Amino acid sequence: MSMPVVSEQSVRISWHRHVTARCAVGAAHLLAKVPPRRLRRVLRAVSRGAKPATAAQTLDARSSVVSVSAWCAGQGCLERSVATVLLCRLHGTWPDWCTGVRTQPFRAHAWVEAEGRPVGEPDDTGLFHAVMSVRHPSAETNR
Repeated sequence: MSMPVVSEQSVRISWHRHVTARCAVGAAHLLAKVPPRRLRRVLRAVSRGAKPATAAQTLDARSSVVSVSAWCAGQGCLERSVATVLLCRLHGTWPDWCTGVRTQPFRAHAWVEAEGRPVGEPDDTGLFHAVMSVRHPSAETNR
């Protein structure tokens, strides 16, 4: 993805949360290398059976991810978003995972949403048009 991002601040997390966040980041790093269609298929399968994530739960997972990975805290929006949804899923919830583009200027970005809005993202994220997403299963069936 090509959205410039300033490195985010890390927060103190428990050793258990540190380990689970590292696992999520490692899995996200591997998943970021697969073709987009396969990534979406894997994330849809993983999302089954989860409860919808709240904005607070999603922000907590995102903060944990950026605390354990310098790449996710900076330019790694795809890995950050995938790691965030995976960490949420480890706790039984699922936020919406989105990727999209904007045209003026052209940029691509990946982010997570909960309660209908982007979580932990700059205000201009609303300018991106979602191209691919994995919504919470209950939202997918309502579309």
